Amino acid sequence: MPFLAGLTFALVLHRSLRHVAVAGTRLYFNLFLVLYALQGVGIGLRFGYGIETLAPFLPVSAAAMPPLAFLAFQALTTQRVVSQWVHLAAPAAVAMAVWANRNLVDPLLLVIFISYGALLYQMTRTGGEVAMERAPFHRVTAVLRAARLTAGLMLFFGASDGLLWLYASRYGNSGVPVAVSLMNLAPILAVLIYYLAAGDDASAGGATAATAKVSDDDREIVAKVGAALEDRKLYKRDDLSLTKLARQAGVPARNVSAAVNRVTGLNVSQFVNGYRVAEACRLLQETDMSSTQVMLESGFSTKSNFNREFRRITGQSPSEYRSRCRAKEAASR
Repeated sequence: MPFLAGLTFALVLHRSLRHVAVAGTRLYFNLFLVLYALQGVGIGLRFGYGIETLAPFLPVSAAAMPPLAFLAFQALTTQRVVSQWVHLAAPAAVAMAVWANRNLVDPLLLVIFISYGALLYQMTRTGGEVAMERAPFHRVTAVLRAARLTAGLMLFFGASDGLLWLYASRYGNSGVPVAVSLMNLAPILAVLIYYLAAGDDASAGGATAATAKVSDDDREIVAKVGAALEDRKLYKRDDLSLTKLARQAGVPARNVSAAVNRVTGLNVSQFVNGYRVAEACRLLQETDMSSTQVMLESGFSTKSNFNREFRRITGQSPSEYRSRCRAKEAASR
């Protein structure tokens, strides 16, 4: 069960973060995923097959995972990054406890998992594009849900390990293997819920009607963003993120998100997709490109996102739009 849970969660995070490349992100995620999978194997070998030689190493590797996950997701934000070396304190403290006083290992792991889980969840509280503003627009939803899934599992494992520690200290270790197996059902169930949720390339953040008063500054910001998208054809870049768009427009990212929402009632991803769909409509009408070629040329990365956004804006599928355009052309001759 630990091996299966570790492998399942590792595959989900890998799928969620594919095509997301920010300095340091891939390194941290790859280390985290490898360590998570190996941890599952180690726990399975120890509790399933009684290989106790792994006992001193498992707590240290467990303590390294929360900092790695936190650093990986933090790289997708513009939060000020404290020295990365500070995060070595977690596994270092556990290693010292393994060597000096084993009774401190479980309390330390409890604090590490709960603390990093809370920090990671807090990071996602901003919501949508602003929370993970360095991620490409079409990956923000998947990244955000992956971050919350990771934070939830950190909190769960911190709490469950704490309860397991209390149980073992009172009743002994006889029931620990079964408890560990049951605990690892949680990641598998979480992954199932994850896949039952909305598609991972859905537009980030909820689009709501603008209710706040629109200022002249808001209109000016939206005009700058629109000019950057149109003049430089930024919407054609499938790696376009809120950070990159804001930099090109010369406006802080948070101001871009707030202004676009107030003026248009859309989030930035949907606003950008409006330009992409307009380009797709032009290509469908004026060229004989295939639907896939049109999708890629207009800046979309996945067929599902292209079809969903095209229908949201035009009320038709791409093929229906092209057919109607051709029919109108034929009728006007």
